[in-house]
Amino acid sequence: MKLIFYYILGAFSLLLVSCKNNETLPYLGQTVVENGKEIHHKVGQFSHYNQDSVLMDNSSLSEYVYVADFFFTSCPSICPKVAKQMLRIYDTVQDEPMVKLVSFTIDPKRDDVKKLRLYADNLGIDHNKWYFLTGDKEATLELANTYFVAAFEDADAPGGFDHSGKILLVDKDGHVRSFSEGTDPENTPKIIEDIKKLVASYKAENK
Repeated sequence: MKLIFYYILGAFSLLLVSCKNNETLPYLGQTVVENGKEIHHKVGQFSHYNQDSVLMDNSSLSEYVYVADFFFTSCPSICPKVAKQMLRIYDTVQDEPMVKLVSFTIDPKRDDVKKLRLYADNLGIDHNKWYFLTGDKEATLELANTYFVAAFEDADAPGGFDHSGKILLVDKDGHVRSFSEGTDPENTPKIIEDIKKLVASYKAENK
């Protein structure tokens, strides 16, 4: 029941969008107006180590568009399905320097830096393109909510954690701009197109 509640809450939050025109990706989550200026939802602050023992925070990604998910390496249920879709995205954006991928583990007790490095190596990915991050458990679970991902410990769930499989597209300012359900392969082409659209918008600004 708790996970269903978070699914409903997340779905409702993602419906609260603002969009200037049909060519612009929406800002997902609640937008408020302060002093006549729109303030869009931003993801929370984090400070985590990646698979190469490098401490990363939000500023580490401020020059990039990035695709994020929440997982744990021993997850026996949805994580392998989501990982396949993240790999599809990785293969598509591998040669685009503006795009990174970020996977936050919700099980830092088992997923230390060494474990994440082995996991990344087994996927055969570029460590400078796709970061696997580990940090404080409670902080990470709270962080997931800011990405509209339900994640919490549950002794009755496979692997001890219950979580949703959303894949999120985040812009340079920390705004969530698109998402897909990582458990549904048919969702992936849409978020890939949204990544391309967001990258194109930044390149157009810099011309």
